[in-house]
Amino acid sequence: MHKLGFDSAKYIKEQTQYILERVRNSQGRLYIECGGKLLHDKHAARVLPGFDENNKMKVFEALKEHLDIIICIYAGDIEQRKIRGDFGISYDADVLKMIHDFAEYGIKCDKVVITRYENQVAALQFMRKLERRGIKVYTHTATPGYPSNIDVVVSDEGYGKNPYIEVDAPVVVVTAPGPGSGKLATCLNQMYHEAKRGEKPNYSKLETFPIWNLPLNHPVNLAYEAATLDIGDVNLIDHFHHDAYGIITVNYSRDLEAYPLLRRILEKITNQPCVYKSPTDMGVNRCGFGIYDDAVCRAAADQEIIRRVFHTKTDYLQGICSKEVYNRALAVLDKAGLKEEDRPTVLPAREALVKAIAEKKGKTDGIVCAAALELDDGRIVTGHNSDLMHAGAALVLNAVKTLLGIDKDRDLIHKEIIESITVLKRDILSSKGVSLNVDEILIALSMSSNYDNTNKAACMALKALRGCDVHFTHIPSAGDLDGLRKLGINYTSEPQFPGRNLD
Repeated sequence: MHKLGFDSAKYIKEQTQYILERVRNSQGRLYIECGGKLLHDKHAARVLPGFDENNKMKVFEALKEHLDIIICIYAGDIEQRKIRGDFGISYDADVLKMIHDFAEYGIKCDKVVITRYENQVAALQFMRKLERRGIKVYTHTATPGYPSNIDVVVSDEGYGKNPYIEVDAPVVVVTAPGPGSGKLATCLNQMYHEAKRGEKPNYSKLETFPIWNLPLNHPVNLAYEAATLDIGDVNLIDHFHHDAYGIITVNYSRDLEAYPLLRRILEKITNQPCVYKSPTDMGVNRCGFGIYDDAVCRAAADQEIIRRVFHTKTDYLQGICSKEVYNRALAVLDKAGLKEEDRPTVLPAREALVKAIAEKKGKTDGIVCAAALELDDGRIVTGHNSDLMHAGAALVLNAVKTLLGIDKDRDLIHKEIIESITVLKRDILSSKGVSLNVDEILIALSMSSNYDNTNKAACMALKALRGCDVHFTHIPSAGDLDGLRKLGINYTSEPQFPGRNLD
């Protein structure tokens, strides 16, 4: 079993109670800007072993009798078909998924606001799609005067220009598929309209990372920096909090930079001194209180940092990220005192590649790739590609053979199934590559499970691979990534396209 270091039940209880306490201390409606992933927070689950990736949703499930939900999406993200990396789906598709996910937890979610709307065609089409599903859709334009002219921002020409989103509950959670979606602006827009009516709205922020009551350079907080390399977040001491209370807490650079302006806006909206003396005060995150084994969480966060660095390197090779982001990744790795080889699967994968090249030299001029996987008990399994399957596909089969003690030379995929798929890919779909990727090998293994009990046991053993780590000596294909995602395997790869390694 993977070692655990986080108590989800304790976190849910503590987080729920703390939000209710904040509500009791508020004189009006409480708007909670919910950053990070509301559902399927795989980053949190990786760096805090034991963290349920749906913890935030479970907190809101406990509060659902007091709750309204607003989902924000930036019109430009719809237009550009921005993709959520962990699921491989677009932001607009994720909004529909979020609405469905809320419903599964018994929480009604029927309000979506398209922010910075400028009559973009794709945004208009998405609006119609939502409305035909019974979702109330609002559009907000960019706020005039923001950020320099607060007198305009907090006026009928600023926040007042955008429509009020009708809500009833005492707590309103404002969430989004990703950063830059306009969550804060939506909260402030709502508060402006309510304050004009004589109400006394309040604002809080719920973000899992960085964890304010962990040390600045704790690996869990550094892993947050590694996860936000694209936007350049840096963890800093909250000097506002230290000046006010003499207590050291951690926040990220954007919040610290924005705090003076946000405080002034809140004071102008409410016409009274801001109740929060620091960005830390604004937060309601209790995640740090769920950690019970710091060493386990440190080790998991170290692995996440290395993982993020490898991903950034491959992104840079593919032209997805800039040199600046690439350099940030190396800086975080250095700050954490880590090197790539501290990931247990890296050296075995590289060694497996060398061995595979030596075995194939003179026999073929094809591409040679390899991969290594660490099982739950620490054993390392390797695999390389062949004419029949990708390196990742071979690795998955080798892993289940190792788990079940099956002879490594036994074929788990029935010969007729392999032949049928080959005919389909080569003769019908006219595919140049006919070897099976990870996604295809899962289907083939499932079909083969009908032939005997050993194959059936191998198919069931796939569940034991969830949470395991894999390293590739090359950038895996889309089909490999789809299969790994379904299995719940965390992967890294060398920044290397599959190439002819026999020259």
